[in-house]
Amino acid sequence: MDLLNAFVALMNFVVIPASAYGAQLALGALGVTLIYAILRFSNFAHGDTMAFGTMVTILVTWALQGAGLSLGPVPTALLAMPVGIFGAAALVLLTDRAVYRFYRRQKAAPVILVIVSTGLMFIYNGVVRFIIGVDDQSFDDGARFVLSAREFREATGLQEALTLRTSQAITLITAVIVVALLFWFLNRTRTGKSMRAFADNEDLALLSGISPERVVAITWIIVAALATVAGTLYGLDKSFKPFTYFQLLLPIFASAIVGGLGSPVGAIVGGFVIAFSEVTVTYAFKKVLVYLLPDGWGPDGLVQLLGTDYKFAVSFAILVIVLLFRPTGLFRGKSG
Repeated sequence: MDLLNAFVALMNFVVIPASAYGAQLALGALGVTLIYAILRFSNFAHGDTMAFGTMVTILVTWALQGAGLSLGPVPTALLAMPVGIFGAAALVLLTDRAVYRFYRRQKAAPVILVIVSTGLMFIYNGVVRFIIGVDDQSFDDGARFVLSAREFREATGLQEALTLRTSQAITLITAVIVVALLFWFLNRTRTGKSMRAFADNEDLALLSGISPERVVAITWIIVAALATVAGTLYGLDKSFKPFTYFQLLLPIFASAIVGGLGSPVGAIVGGFVIAFSEVTVTYAFKKVLVYLLPDGWGPDGLVQLLGTDYKFAVSFAILVIVLLFRPTGLFRGKSG
């Protein structure tokens, strides 16, 4: 029985939260890796693109709630998400036309585009803060739990209770659907194959009649969709605060680089590697060990390697290690 309680505690506080967080990071990292593979620069404004798309989703969610529209146990934000994607797509397409296109025509070095995206990051962040404010915003109006602690205890008789929040279940289901659609699009459609060809060899793609501007526009639209979905799922699971999305840039880039920058599969794997590393290192294992060890042998301390305030330090440490020893990442992405 104690072994089952330990397993449930581990599932409840490590496996399920890390899986949901990993799915969110994976979707964010996919956007970063697509920009790097196709447009050939690291987009530091991606975190705040997520914030902008999520902000639009929240504003539309509030409008729908005010009109009395809802999806019952499912968050109304899912109904508002397409508008958020449209808003984020409009933002990045406008930015590309007004800013990035100029540097592409000048054949600017990638480092120039990185610097430009850093400036845009602060502009996006300022716009989001100005519109929606700087405080936490909660917009999850659906049922809180798919599986509650009381239901689990009554069904199993265990002391520990396994819970599954609705936001976590939606995150995992949505991530699977989005990733499946993305890989189908990239591998099965003519446009997706054009994007892959453009990423592999731009000059050869141009000779084949592929329109670079069309590829760029479609890439930005897909990235906006991924950013909005990832940001909205993160906001539903945690809460929405503009500065949090600014901070998320580190674990998202760490996910993309660990998996292999430029590799979509690597971005997904990297997202889960970073998420499980952050959650595992910052979790206090005292409760699990009390169940596993004989009576009286339980630890007095929390058995926690790092406090939760240092979870981003875990991402940074993993990022540095990978850059030092395997800069191409687990799936051998593009290191330069």
